[in-house]
Amino acid sequence: MITIKEINEARLRLAPALAETPFAYAPFVSERTGFNVYFKKENLQNTGSFKLRGAFNKIATLSESDRAKGVIASSAGNHAQGVAYSARHFGAKSYIVMPEATPLLKVNGVKSLGGNVILQGANYDEAYDYALSYAKKHNLIFIHPFADDMVIAGQGTLALEMLEQIGDLDAIISPIGGGGLISGISVAAKALKPDIKIIGVNARGANAMKNSFYAKKLLNSQSVRTIADGIAVKNVSLATFEYISALVNEIVEVDDEEIANAILFLIEKQKLVVEGAGAVGVAALLHNRVDLKKGAKIGVILSGGNIDVTMLSVIIEKGLVKSHRKMLLKVTLIDKPGSLQKLSEALSSVSANIVHIDYDRTAKTLDYGDAYVSVALETKGEEHQNQIRAKLNANGFIYQEEA
Repeated sequence: MITIKEINEARLRLAPALAETPFAYAPFVSERTGFNVYFKKENLQNTGSFKLRGAFNKIATLSESDRAKGVIASSAGNHAQGVAYSARHFGAKSYIVMPEATPLLKVNGVKSLGGNVILQGANYDEAYDYALSYAKKHNLIFIHPFADDMVIAGQGTLALEMLEQIGDLDAIISPIGGGGLISGISVAAKALKPDIKIIGVNARGANAMKNSFYAKKLLNSQSVRTIADGIAVKNVSLATFEYISALVNEIVEVDDEEIANAILFLIEKQKLVVEGAGAVGVAALLHNRVDLKKGAKIGVILSGGNIDVTMLSVIIEKGLVKSHRKMLLKVTLIDKPGSLQKLSEALSSVSANIVHIDYDRTAKTLDYGDAYVSVALETKGEEHQNQIRAKLNANGFIYQEEA
């Protein structure tokens, strides 16, 4: 296992490439949870993720002859960009194997940094297997995204920065996918402050590390499914499992609904765009997964901000519905002149703003002479929506609410 010595050495190597990201107080989360919460904003890092740290440190430690061969990595996106950025810095060719469903934002991000993208496999683990075989066939140096001591040392530099700025942190909350980040920060943080608590967060749809941690043995998942694609890892690495078993205090999990809520909360309240993997720590706090004394100082790592805009739009849409700021109705009307006007006047009388409307008279479930009107409304909260329901009921409208 590495020590803080290797992490300090990594920090010196990273100086030419790294932005020292803000580590700042998060007032809204603090007020809501009763903790003193600080965000380490690696979503603002060069390449948009902490992964640059480990990738750069690893490639920096390669010999010139190895760098001349070229490097290859497998990644859902953030490690890919870190490797491509770092390889370009050292004048090396990079090849990145990414799952076929990788968001276009991340694919284009890798290409813009000079990486040669190979789309292969349904998930990270299949891409990983292909990258290993490709590396062997073409004599390339494989840069593992987490199960490598030099990668782990690079990730550990995060904790050095956090504890330099706030030396009396009680806990650090970190996302867990493969475990490279939490392994590195655990080594650094425990060396500097032995009593600090390290809390990991898995996505419920990719919780192999949590299950392994509590079973005290490796337990791989049969499949993974989560919007937090950056931590969607199916198989547990023995290398990081050993670090985590020795140094991490607790691992909790959050589901996709909670992750989506945290993403939307960060956009609205903190003005931060954070991807699913980067939001799991905030999700754990917002949904009471963390058991610490009130007033505790907690550092939360926002590990990346490379979220696909299509996914972001879906999260925003669903979030507006859940928070009672958007209402989706399917109203059955008699298909004759004036029916739609009557509905519009009823909605207008309670200040419901129609933002989308669709008229369907051909659905098989309709009686002859009826039509469905699907209406999306902007609303001002739960009380306003209750007023809308009351008005529709008072006027005899038949309707269904859609999620």
